[in-house]
Amino acid sequence: MSLSIITINRNNAPGLEKTMQSVLNQTSTNFEYVVVDGASTDGSVEVIRQLEGQFEERLKWISEPDKG
Repeated sequence: MSLSIITINRNNAPGLEKTMQSVLNQTSTNFEYVVVDGASTDGSVEVIRQLEGQFEERLKWISEPDKG
């Protein structure tokens, strides 16, 4: 069975980094990880880019404005 972990974020780079590190620390690797960012302006996208290589092919992410 495969699991999808989804994180939503907007302008919470420290919280996003903590969450992504927590997901990385999971012992199972049978999951896909999806991060949906609401066009953050606080460095959240940089956090995603910094950590994305550690997820190999399991991370999918998008950052775009939404309507809340």
